[in-house]
Amino acid sequence: MEQDGKRLNKYISDAGFCSRREADRLIAAGKVEIRRKSRKGEEEQETFRASLGDRVGYGDTVFVEGRELPKKVPERVYYLYNKPKGIVCTQDPKVPGNIAEATGLPRHITYAGRLDKDTEGLLILTNDGELIDRMMRASAEKEKEYLCTTDRPVSEEFLAAMRGGVKICLDDDEHLKKHPHGLYVKTRPCQVRREGDRQFRIVLTQGYNRQIRRMCKALGFTVTSLIRTRIMYLKLGSMKSGELKKLTYPEAKRLLSALGMLRE
Repeated sequence: MEQDGKRLNKYISDAGFCSRREADRLIAAGKVEIRRKSRKGEEEQETFRASLGDRVGYGDTVFVEGRELPKKVPERVYYLYNKPKGIVCTQDPKVPGNIAEATGLPRHITYAGRLDKDTEGLLILTNDGELIDRMMRASAEKEKEYLCTTDRPVSEEFLAAMRGGVKICLDDDEHLKKHPHGLYVKTRPCQVRREGDRQFRIVLTQGYNRQIRRMCKALGFTVTSLIRTRIMYLKLGSMKSGELKKLTYPEAKRLLSALGMLRE
């Protein structure tokens, strides 16, 4: 196998299909195939199942979940989307209420930092795999702000506990594979302030699955409504539920600059 060319996970990310981490997951699951470019006089090459660490040479063709990826890097596009409750952060057309169907955008434009089905609010949608990778890195400590409503009045003791960090159990399918009883972690200290009798605003710099819901549950509270209102400096503002807004060139340039990936 050729050792030159681009790493497969980066090739998939550059094509705007998903992040490099998600690409590795798809490769490991056997959902990625490569067909090498035939040289002059050779018969057409067979398509083979890819492995982690494979590289893609000039003229090679890559298939992800049976779909051929473009050989040219597509124009980068960036959108803000006010995700309604009930929309699922997946591009899978078989899933009812998938985000591609809800937005009408092509499947290669995906989300940078998911929201669960029951959570509303701000999402960044893009085909820029590097941006998705930057947004997904917990070490980046990019602020995300949420407005949370609970099933009963929030006390000062509750708010103080949330600020200091809460021990939660990560028991989703991904963690249960390695930890049969779930993985217990303590969340980072964070900013929390009261907004109403049963409502508070919280700013996170990490993104465990269903983190705020798990934090509230650990303290005996149930979340009845959760809205993401801000990602870094980007705010939901007056965007209506289901509204999609394409960033202008200056707006996109500012976002890339904020993530340390400004392209000249």
